[in-house]
Amino acid sequence: MNKFQKAISLIDQVNAEDPIKEEVLGKVIAKELLYSIRMTEKIDQFDPESSEAMQLAVRAQHIGRWKIPRSDYPMDRVGYLKWREELKKMHADMAAGILQEVGYDEETIERVKFLIRKKQLKTDPDTQTMEDVICLVFLEYYFEEFAAKHDSAKVIDILQKTWAKMSEKGHRAALQLPFSPSSLELVKEAIT
Repeated sequence: MNKFQKAISLIDQVNAEDPIKEEVLGKVIAKELLYSIRMTEKIDQFDPESSEAMQLAVRAQHIGRWKIPRSDYPMDRVGYLKWREELKKMHADMAAGILQEVGYDEETIERVKFLIRKKQLKTDPDTQTMEDVICLVFLEYYFEEFAAKHDSAKVIDILQKTWAKMSEKGHRAALQLPFSPSSLELVKEAIT
């Protein structure tokens, strides 16, 4: 097993500890392990030539996410943003520890941390690709459930914010996703 495979395995071991489980095709899997697998599948489709650092960052983007619950922060926008920043820092630090353990050089480790923290969105091509993949995974796997829980005004607002973060390539990929008719209507309404 090479260091990349070891790193992926260790990231997956951490994410397999997520106490929140999901059932997919009759199998029960830890929520964040499922998310990280979906992220890897999406980067492989969206940017098959992506760097090793990108592949590691995508896999570790939510590593250990349940360790910092949203409920630990005020339930307002400021609390939400603080929670998200703390998560990004934790994810980056946890990934860095694994990468050091398996023998990655400091340059690769710093690049993975940079990507996980989504630095220089819109100006760094890899950070933009990372954001596109995150948005595509949300739209493909989590949007329907989100839309069912919220009124259409909030859903459209979130779709517009998501769309604004994405590149043109991301937009094209998003419009190819298998949306339900009702979700596709919401997407169309949000982007026009």
